[in-house]
Amino acid sequence: MRYLPLTDADRSTMLDAVGAPSIAALFADVHPDHLQSGPIAGLPMHQGEMQVERHMTRLAGKNRPAGAGPFFLGAGAYRHHIPASVDHLIQRGEFLTSYTPYQPEIAQGTLQMLFEFQTQVARLFGCAVANASLYDGSTACWEAIQMAGRITRRKSAILSSGLHPHYAALVQSMARFSGDAITYQAPVLMAETDYAALAAQMTPETSCVVVQYPDILGRVGDMAALADAVHAAGALLIAVVTEPVALGALTSPGEMGADIVVGEGQALGVGLQFGGPYLGLFAVRDARHVRQMPGRLCGETVDTKGRRSFVLTLSAREQHIRREKATSNICTNSGLCALAFSIHLTLLGEKGLRALAAENHRLACLAADKLAAISGVEVLNTGFFNEFTVLLPGDARVAVRTLADRGVLAGVSLGRLYPDQPQLAHALLVTVTETASEDDIDALVAGLKELWP
Repeated sequence: MRYLPLTDADRSTMLDAVGAPSIAALFADVHPDHLQSGPIAGLPMHQGEMQVERHMTRLAGKNRPAGAGPFFLGAGAYRHHIPASVDHLIQRGEFLTSYTPYQPEIAQGTLQMLFEFQTQVARLFGCAVANASLYDGSTACWEAIQMAGRITRRKSAILSSGLHPHYAALVQSMARFSGDAITYQAPVLMAETDYAALAAQMTPETSCVVVQYPDILGRVGDMAALADAVHAAGALLIAVVTEPVALGALTSPGEMGADIVVGEGQALGVGLQFGGPYLGLFAVRDARHVRQMPGRLCGETVDTKGRRSFVLTLSAREQHIRREKATSNICTNSGLCALAFSIHLTLLGEKGLRALAAENHRLACLAADKLAAISGVEVLNTGFFNEFTVLLPGDARVAVRTLADRGVLAGVSLGRLYPDQPQLAHALLVTVTETASEDDIDALVAGLKELWP
């Protein structure tokens, strides 16, 4: 029996009730006309399974794996070595379908794993409480802004120019529907973060200030003074961490006074995955704010026999309470990705994470010194972790394309991230992790020397 519950008359009646001219009009904001491509060109139709497999294999062969050569891409998505045991463990039967435990009393393994994950994130971020994950870093950033608005009862947020432009774009898109006022501008090529100028933008209506740590130019700033200024204005400070490995070397945002710390957990355990799935991290420094946290939270208790057990706690999501009282419409967490993150971090341990961070920084400093020695090339940053901005004599996009043709992925052009900001066109964001060898660094240096001898 085919499941076709609605007639054309039913659809027409519902469209009339909501005031929409067509079903397509309901999706206009998320699927505008100029992005609709119609039928997929070149895809064989009505072929057998073997023929389709052959065709898809040929298409997949056009992809370039990250490990196929020197790789210096970053800007929010990082390549780190992931132990083989991570993939082995997450594929165990009890974890492979790790999802929302709708009957938590019989999902003790999943709940315990999420509880341990929350503990790791809270310690990493220097916070009191973390949730059981969100979709990704950018949506976690928006949820933090919404949370700050609920706490302060204000509707205006200031985004640092050092925030990743994709995060800023998502925030601006969501604010169109929430009514929040968002202040944001593209970064200026300065060696240091200008937190004083950011604090000067605050008004009595400011709910929060959002900074990235390290920021999109790779700069690392001390946000303690900014936190004091934000708190004096009655607002909250939100810190965004896109590279969690950095916290193996840097002071955590919570220790510097950030009220809400969010981030992207992809770098640990998850991998690049050609763009997803990723993992949103979310934590708060003040436990009194826990009731305003989005998503789900796992807690530890004892059962009727006094045995250690785990439960879902404070699940103020739209599927648990009346929709208008929900803190978030996020209906699940990234359980399997959170598990991979937790296993990887457990395998590293505190000493391992610190050693990994130290090796990232060592290699990045080596690369920065060698690049700075090239005539006409300048390293912008005075301080960084494993990512820094290089100023080139010409358009960075041309350099990226030319070196890619030679097998070297040189970095991310800021002209690509900010296509409407011509003053950033000659800036290249270079990321160096433990997966880059000294030979890889030499290949990058040699390639740039050929472009500007």
